Amino acid sequence: MEKQNIAVIINGQIQKYGERAALKYKEDGAWREISWREMGRQVNAVARALIKLGLAEKQAVAIFAANSPWWTIADLGILNARCMVAPIHAPSTMGQAKYIVDDSNARLIFVGGQEQYAKVMKFFGQTEGLQTIVCFDRHVRLEQNPNIMYFDDFLALGQAAQDAGAEVEARLGRARADDLVTLIYTSGTTGEPKGVMLDHANFYHQYISLPERFAMFDSDRSLCLLPLSHVFERAWTYNALARGMTNHYCADPKQALEHMQEVKPHFVCMVPRFYEKIYSAVFNKLESAPENKRKLFHWALQTGLAAGRLRIDNKPLPLGLKLRHALADALVLKKIRQLTGGEIRVFPCAGAPLSPEIDEFFWAVGIFVCLGFGMTETTATVTCPSADHKRFGTCGTAIKDTELKLAPDGELLVRGPQVMRGYYNKPEETAKTLVDGWLYTGDVAAIDQDGFMSITDRKKDLMKTSGGKYIAPQPVENAVGKDHFVEQILLVADGRKFASALIVPCFESLEQWAQANGVSFASRQELVDNPRVVEFYAQRVKELTKDLEKHEKIQKFILLPEEFTIEEGEMTPTLKLKRKVILAKYADRIEAMYKE
Repeated sequence: MEKQNIAVIINGQIQKYGERAALKYKEDGAWREISWREMGRQVNAVARALIKLGLAEKQAVAIFAANSPWWTIADLGILNARCMVAPIHAPSTMGQAKYIVDDSNARLIFVGGQEQYAKVMKFFGQTEGLQTIVCFDRHVRLEQNPNIMYFDDFLALGQAAQDAGAEVEARLGRARADDLVTLIYTSGTTGEPKGVMLDHANFYHQYISLPERFAMFDSDRSLCLLPLSHVFERAWTYNALARGMTNHYCADPKQALEHMQEVKPHFVCMVPRFYEKIYSAVFNKLESAPENKRKLFHWALQTGLAAGRLRIDNKPLPLGLKLRHALADALVLKKIRQLTGGEIRVFPCAGAPLSPEIDEFFWAVGIFVCLGFGMTETTATVTCPSADHKRFGTCGTAIKDTELKLAPDGELLVRGPQVMRGYYNKPEETAKTLVDGWLYTGDVAAIDQDGFMSITDRKKDLMKTSGGKYIAPQPVENAVGKDHFVEQILLVADGRKFASALIVPCFESLEQWAQANGVSFASRQELVDNPRVVEFYAQRVKELTKDLEKHEKIQKFILLPEEFTIEEGEMTPTLKLKRKVILAKYADRIEAMYKE
């Protein structure tokens, strides 16, 4: 069998670990487990059922669901049948789901619950390829139709299809490293979604590259928080299972900290927004703490920073600092680590920039945020640091067999085994993005003499004021966004006389400030409209941007009463702001602000 095939590798672990827990999930307040043996039985049943229903090799099967063990079981079953997966983000609209089903020509779709089922039913029977719906949630009321069934019944169909067992083995025997694993449709902050073609060799490269950056063991616990429909979590889940870890599932990211404290994971893939929220929460709590506790915290943090800077340079701690650090850790730093379960070894992190200040804060506390760079088109990781080779403000260095170079305009180009085959059914788009094996990332970057890479901004996001000055929005947004009174920020400057911003306050912090300062309010709208609140933010923005160039400084801003959300189409599933969508939504208010 093909050694680079993800299904073959994980099947080997199924045989090895038997009754040990492979997957865990929370149901009715209790954690339940699925053993490796049971997972293998269900994976094989999925593959058999697909074959029984007539799916040929290399055909697409869609998964439209939130994270769950059944997502992974369906995924691995599809790969065992030598088919490919077309994932759909759980909050996607009916139109977005239909686009992916149509473009991938998916014959069968797995849906999570009522929300996804209802959306698919609006176009079921209207597409040329889709013939079957399988629903994970037994509580959903399904239409009486032999082509619509529950996952339990689908598994039973596969288990009864004894004749399909030999065909599963035959298909795995024919498997190749260049078989497609998946078509992942870029949610895109602009333009029509494109199906990124990723094969087994792409994912295998991730699997063999990560051990060079940090240790992983089969006794480790991993928590699956980011959407499995996104390449980052998907590639990590394959890696975790291929190494024999136990994978825990969280369907609702709002329960992230609760799950971490219960699971005590060693690994959790996250995006920078998560760390920004913890950082803000810690400093927000500090605001109302007694003076002696604030002093203790700052002493402990400074001690952690001093120790951390020596660690990052691989230098020993002097005895005095070692003793102070042990005390600081026992009194303060350990308690912050316990917010994430207390046993985190590595937080793989990507998807957006992270302020060096926040990155160093976690390092000082004793948490290694492994901030890397990757894209859907690169099967996730291109660069990342290791614990003994890390530089704040960068995304680390290139992983195994990966080349980086900069185009004359500063755009980052990548070449390596993780680079996609191309965009499905889009040869012209592929030709624009892949040139002589080099992937044009669309990101403007810098690479220092030691190979550490940092992203300046998205090439398309660079703004030019009406005065001809260029502004990269990410550094400005990072400077303000790290403040614990700011939840979200979007810079406005393109074609404008000066830079401005849309700011969503951190309402937990703001409401505490308002109560302490005698500012009454009946609603969030009334709070953000209050002149004292506006002046309070004006002073904070001025202070936070004091080190920026004159043309980068935010001259005006609008405080918004509601967060940007995925549900409103203002964010991608990995919490990136969709700039064009937000600017269009608030166009009238922005125009009015510039006319004032």
